[in-house]
Order: sequence, then structure tokens, then C-alpha cells
Amino acid sequence: MISKVFPGHHFYHAVRYVCQQQKKPEILITEGVRAHDYRLMAQDFISQAELRPTKKQACFHSVLSFHPTEKPDNDTLVAIAKKYLEGIGITNTQYAIVKHTEKAHLHLHVIANMVNNDGNTIRDNWIALKGKKLAQRLTDEYKLIPALRKDLKLTHLEALSESEANKYKVYIAISENLPHCRTMEELEKRLHKLGIEMQYKYKGQTTEKQGISFRIGSYCFKGSKVDRRFSLGNLEKSLGLKHYQAEEIHHAEEQIFESEANSARHKLPQNRLTMNQHASLSAPASGGKGQVNEMSKAVEKLFESLLTSEAPHEDGANEFLIEQRRYRKKHKPKIRR
Repeated sequence: MISKVFPGHHFYHAVRYVCQQQKKPEILITEGVRAHDYRLMAQDFISQAELRPTKKQACFHSVLSFHPTEKPDNDTLVAIAKKYLEGIGITNTQYAIVKHTEKAHLHLHVIANMVNNDGNTIRDNWIALKGKKLAQRLTDEYKLIPALRKDLKLTHLEALSESEANKYKVYIAISENLPHCRTMEELEKRLHKLGIEMQYKYKGQTTEKQGISFRIGSYCFKGSKVDRRFSLGNLEKSLGLKHYQAEEIHHAEEQIFESEANSARHKLPQNRLTMNQHASLSAPASGGKGQVNEMSKAVEKLFESLLTSEAPHEDGANEFLIEQRRYRKKHKPKIRR
């Protein structure tokens, strides 16, 4: 289950949206508002919000989305929604829970008044983050399928709004190109070819990078909004690990090559002596073409034996690489974000 909070919504627009017939709405439960007409429902919300006119954002609107294979019954959905509101501190106030089934995945719209029945405001500090954490706990409590990552196979891009569709395009582009990059510059060049521009946010008037965003057409998305893995810190961490691993592999290959070269140098004098002995034994008493042919054949055999003896030993190389991996795990440096 996923929780997503929409900030800055007005009661009338929020209620009208969730009650549109093309959304296939089903009002599961309401508290303190009329459910038979969305206009009256909106008016009830607005009337109570006017008890505290200084509260600018009195409309709370969030969506609880379930996995496409999950179809909980209405009683379970109501219980989850009530625990969700109570867990984020929205109590003693008006609310409406509406189910939508027009998409492949079932989802609930939760609308509540941030001015309670006593005319006091309800605190909304970090309410979006609280909703996400609570959704994770409710997912475990009701044994629902957790949303570990985006599943593009279950995403219908045609059904998304233009903004959401462009966000998914950015997500797909980064996901496909990031494994082939070792630096941010390489990633920037690859995305630029796809019409996506990388933009950095700097700390004050300094050159210290503080955030990253991606622009496609007229839309711009923060990296963390596209996916948590695509924030500036996580991207630098991912690329830094790849660069470190590449350097370690290159260093290991150099050491293997050097050890084999040293082994070859130690064996070279002995092979030269053997070659001289074979050449002297194979040389006949009288010169001529036969002598030259026999000597050349002897030299070729010696070179073949030399090359065969200096072939890389796979067992030794594997043992060396295993030892290098153990060393890297033990002395792995901490990469600062």
C-alpha cells in the first residue's frame, strides 16, 4: 500500500474530483458531511473550516493505493482508512472515504477537515512523511503487498496525466542509462541525447551541490520525486561505488599480470639454458640446409613449451581475486554523501 498526500487542495475541487462518475466512485463512509451530493458535502467541509479563518490549508486530501492483485473488502478498507487518519493525528473532525476502481489498482481517496469539530486546527507538520510511514505499518499489519519499487509492467502510461507520464519517462531513462555510467557527467550526456536536462541546486552562493532535478519539455521534477534512488546523494553514492569497484578490479588485474610476469622472468633463464642444450644436441657435425631445418624445428618446440608453461593459472588467479574481495569488504571506505 502507498500513501500520497496532495497539498494545497480546495474542498470543492477535491470533493468534485472524487465524486466524478467516470472515476467509478463508491462513498464508503463519511463523518459530519452529507454524502448524497458532492456540492453539499463540500459546503459542509467549508462551513466548519470557516470556524478558523486563519487556517489557510484546511483541506486534507490523500490517496491510499493498493497492489493490482489486491481487492480488500469494504469493511477492511474502512478500517484501514480510519487507522490511517488516527495514526497521522486527524481525529475529532469531518472526513469522507471514497473508493475508486476505474484503474487496474484499487485506491481510496481520503478527504478530511484540518479544523476539528471544536474549531481548533489540527497540526499538519510532516504529515506526508507520517502518512508514508503509517502506510508501511498498515501494510504489515494487514499482510498487504509492500511497494518496494516501481513496476513498469503494471503501469499504464496511457492512463496517466501528462505530468505523471513525463515523470515515468524520466524514471525509465535514468534506470536504463545509470548502470552504464561511472560519473554524473556521463549520465548527463546520455540523458541530454534523450531530451532530458539535468539541473543542480547549489547551497547559497557557493558551488556546493545540494540537490538535483530533471527537466523534460516544460516539466521539471526533483530527483527524489522521480524516485528516492535518484536524489543527488543516492546518485553520487551509486556512481561512487561503481567507480571504486572498477578501480579495484583494474588493480587486481594489474597485480595478477605482474605476478605472472615475475614468474615468467624467473623461469626464463632456465628455459634459455634448455633451449641452448637442445640446439647443441640437435646440431649435426656438418653444416647445410638440413642443419638449419633441424635447429629451427627444435627452437619452435622450445617456444611452444615456453608459452605453454607460462599460461595463466586459473586456480591461482581465482584465489587471488577471492582474497582481494575479502580485503575490499574488510577495508571498504565510507563514501560521504
